[in-house]
Amino acid sequence: MMANLFARAGLALVGFFLFAPLSQAMEIQQVVSPAGIEAWLVEDYAVPIVAVNFAFSGGSAQDPMEKPGIANMLSGLLDEGAGDMDSKAFQAKLDDLSIGLSFDAGRDEFFGTLKTLAENKQEAFDLLAIAVQKPRFDTEPVERIRAQITVGINEAKKQPESVAGDAMRATAYPGHPYGQPSEGTVESVKAITVEDLRAFRDKTFARDNLKVVVVGAIDAKAVAAMLDQVFGPLPEKAELVAIADVAPKGGNVEIDMPNPQTVIRFGGPGPRRDAPDFMASFVANHILGGGTFSSRLYEEVRERRGLAYSVGTMLLPSRHSAVIAGSTATRADRAGETVELIKGEMTRLAKDGPTEDELAKAKSFLTGSYALRFDSSSKIARQLLGILLEDLGIDYVEKRNDMIDAVTLKDVKDASQKMFSTGTDLVVRVGPHES
Repeated sequence: MMANLFARAGLALVGFFLFAPLSQAMEIQQVVSPAGIEAWLVEDYAVPIVAVNFAFSGGSAQDPMEKPGIANMLSGLLDEGAGDMDSKAFQAKLDDLSIGLSFDAGRDEFFGTLKTLAENKQEAFDLLAIAVQKPRFDTEPVERIRAQITVGINEAKKQPESVAGDAMRATAYPGHPYGQPSEGTVESVKAITVEDLRAFRDKTFARDNLKVVVVGAIDAKAVAAMLDQVFGPLPEKAELVAIADVAPKGGNVEIDMPNPQTVIRFGGPGPRRDAPDFMASFVANHILGGGTFSSRLYEEVRERRGLAYSVGTMLLPSRHSAVIAGSTATRADRAGETVELIKGEMTRLAKDGPTEDELAKAKSFLTGSYALRFDSSSKIARQLLGILLEDLGIDYVEKRNDMIDAVTLKDVKDASQKMFSTGTDLVVRVGPHES
């Protein structure tokens, strides 16, 4: 997930494009600060809000294999005191100024999100700067967050959905960072030290692996100043551990739990985001299980047979792998029937491809609903950050619907054959044994 922006030289605005999937055209500006830090900016003064979304390449996949959970724990501590402000003072300042600040560790990126009233933006930037540059890691918040994470891990062991998700990752990616629990284990979280947290921050927070999007009531000059204030003091280069590319493995896993229903997770290899057939695969997935109330799986599993309340699939490309994954839940005595039905629909779509009507409806939905991803400053920032990380280009929003419209019946059939011809490679069931 990355993008090529313009030359590093002073404050510059280089190129823009207009698109109108929203109620009015939106202009995306490329901004570079005096120190050479780059960002995308959408100025919008309709509401006096500023949203800043950013990401450093290097998420929980950067955790040591013997100590998962460091990135996740760090994400819970960056707003728990920084600089000369302890946790109470820092949180009180956020509350007093109605500033939303949060961090999250994904598998491949470490995310930060700031939302503030425009009139408080400088105070918000001040707090963000010290959170990123000078986190305190005082004993009280460290132990409190450690305890919260530990409780969460223990609670997740009782939830069939969480158990199924962990089993699916571990089976698909044995011995790989993607197979590790991003939250860590009770044992690994207990062993995480302040030195571990500082080391992760020091190697991951840098300028060369940073992507930033700003949306709202702010101009390019103020964005440039913010970039240098918040991120300028960080190291120039990150020190990330190389992660191997990997194909997900298959398997059939059954875990006995006394649930009212059997939770089913299934999946197999999917397309990488930069694959030439990604859009065809995207449309194929929508027809199979991505279209909530219109997909083949919804029609066959729920509407015709009443086997489940919901069923769906999604494409999950990442930096080093890609899967198509799905989930449902059904009565224990009908779990096997449900799995076979899902496999059958996959192989049928792979063999015959979609109908003209299915393709037309999928395209109509996927293009028509795209504007809903941009109906608030926070959504715009989130979507544009994803486009930046995936290196899709600043004109992607303008081109995206045309790319979907260009997908042909043959394209979708070919993509379906590649993804679905084996049914599904991996199935995880969590629930009572089928009687």
